[in-house]
Amino acid sequence: MPKPRNYQTEAIIIKKTKLGEADRILTFYTPHLGKIQAFAKGVRRPRSKLAGHLELLTYSLVSLARGRNLDTIIGSQTINSFLRLKSDLELASYALYVTELIDKFTADEVENYPLFQLLLETLERLCEADDKELVLRYFELHLLDKVGYRPQLQQCVSCHLPLEPVTNSFCPSAGGMLCPNCSQNQPLTYPISVNALKVLRLLQGSDYDTAKRLKLEPELSHQLEAVVRDYFNYLLEREVKSTAWLGDLREQKLNQATLP
Repeated sequence: MPKPRNYQTEAIIIKKTKLGEADRILTFYTPHLGKIQAFAKGVRRPRSKLAGHLELLTYSLVSLARGRNLDTIIGSQTINSFLRLKSDLELASYALYVTELIDKFTADEVENYPLFQLLLETLERLCEADDKELVLRYFELHLLDKVGYRPQLQQCVSCHLPLEPVTNSFCPSAGGMLCPNCSQNQPLTYPISVNALKVLRLLQGSDYDTAKRLKLEPELSHQLEAVVRDYFNYLLEREVKSTAWLGDLREQKLNQATLP
């Protein structure tokens, strides 16, 4: 049975690319179609009726017409505009980091409903939560789980023995933790304190309502961030572009805080 020419889907706009003088190609992440791209004709014109519903970081109900190579957007209605994310530069940087990871770790047209839910809930949490860094760490660990790269945090990935409560090491190429003995023979490992490993395990194995009770000291938060980012860089074989922007914003914020 042939597919209907027109169809609708809920979608979060995770990327946009200019095309010609007035058009765009938009990348959506959807509940049941996975990641898809579509052509938005004339959306960059000032009088476009669709433009407001097709902004980056917007959750919309999108109507599309199937095309030979690329489907065309024929209608869109905003479900949640996430205005707070768009009106705060720091929040926007967090949200764009999240959507970049979704884009990098997903193939086109592969359904992953749990990942869609994680993305939607993360954008909502960034609008509401006090500890945005904790929101990101929770998202990162659960993203890795849902795309098939869940790191082994309970036992040594080399000797398979349970990890003792001492300083163990994370090895990106091995996909998890190494005990002190096994880490001596493995290059590019990162020592992880007992507390940091406890937090990583809690974030990986808990729901968000449990995880959000954590209070992370800045030093511990930075250690967790560094470990996960190094793992991402290894898996993607490149740095995540938006991390540079995040770093610049943090440095500016720190400089402003230290001004007399």
